[in-house]
Amino acid sequence: MIIGSHVSMSAPNFVYGSVQEALSYKSTAMMIYSGAPQNTRRQEIAKLKIEEAQALMAENNIPMDRMIVHAPYIINLANTVKPETFEIAVEFLAKEISRVNAIGAKYLVLHPGSHVKEGEDVGLQQIVKGLNLAMKDMGDVNIALETMAGKGSELGYTFEQLKYIIDNTEKSDYLRVCMDTCHMNDAGYDVSNFDALLDEFDQVVGLDRLVCIHLNDSKNIRGAKKDRHANLGHGEIGFETLCSIANNKRVEHIVKILETPYIEGKPPYKEEIEMLRSKKFVDIVK
Repeated sequence: MIIGSHVSMSAPNFVYGSVQEALSYKSTAMMIYSGAPQNTRRQEIAKLKIEEAQALMAENNIPMDRMIVHAPYIINLANTVKPETFEIAVEFLAKEISRVNAIGAKYLVLHPGSHVKEGEDVGLQQIVKGLNLAMKDMGDVNIALETMAGKGSELGYTFEQLKYIIDNTEKSDYLRVCMDTCHMNDAGYDVSNFDALLDEFDQVVGLDRLVCIHLNDSKNIRGAKKDRHANLGHGEIGFETLCSIANNKRVEHIVKILETPYIEGKPPYKEEIEMLRSKKFVDIVK
């Protein structure tokens, strides 16, 4: 099982500290943000202790393609209402691609965007336009479009929408997909029959495009379109289903990342990773 979690990246050790945190959870993968996800402020690449991080990963036999980078939430390529917002999104995404290349990671997870009440077709076309503008110099990086819950005017909540974006983007060879179990549940997909879900995804998008799975329980019933993550076994999906996904042989080569809520201010990832490995639920929520 290739399993890890979101880990912090902060001064003074930055990416090196992220790897240290992941190892403390006994992870074999990790997900970072290259800076605060809510803004565009970024530290200089030279300060991030990238070489030290890469060396530590190599010492622990963790390939660089198991370090997932998540693009900041403020990127909205679907916005046609405010040209300046779209332009900032394109410019910042291009910079993020460059930063991911510098870090040495291979996958940048991206929320496709929200159409801001202008309609799904308009929003999807704008996403394609934005990707075409931002994906000029990809290097070794692939963008993994995340499956979304469909809250508000969010796009990417169906496999068909992701397929449209992939098919219509000029550099489609650089586009992949990151599944999120909470998001798919809230969008209306039945994640309890994961093999059937994989079959549907394969038919629409292609399993060769799947590179990451965000493994989260959901506080909402299927189809709620709300996107509220829950700790493993404390949501509507349930531990048994999530554990079976984590241990599914068809996706054993795929990186799984936990984004579950902190418990009393502390990350639950070490305990939740152990639960998935042992296939035994332990109630750690007080």
